[in-house]
Amino acid sequence: MIKDGTGQSLRQLPGVQRRRGRGAEARVRRAVRRRGRSDAGMTTAEYAVGTLGACALAAGLYKVVTSTAITGALTEMLERALHAT
Repeated sequence: MIKDGTGQSLRQLPGVQRRRGRGAEARVRRAVRRRGRSDAGMTTAEYAVGTLGACALAAGLYKVVTSTAITGALTEMLERALHAT
């Protein structure tokens, strides 16, 4: 409950209108609570799938980077960069 500086409720003060739609606010709060409960295990599953995807991508990139063609190209590029003046 909101109070003014004197400790009186604002609804009791003259000239302050009551807020409309209190029922709508309660419905929104209930919907948020229900949604929070129903998705409780979803976050863990999403993280697991994301982690597996990241590991698969990392394994693929490792295979590409350690291949002889890429290793040779990277070595050649580094040698050119170091010897360029």
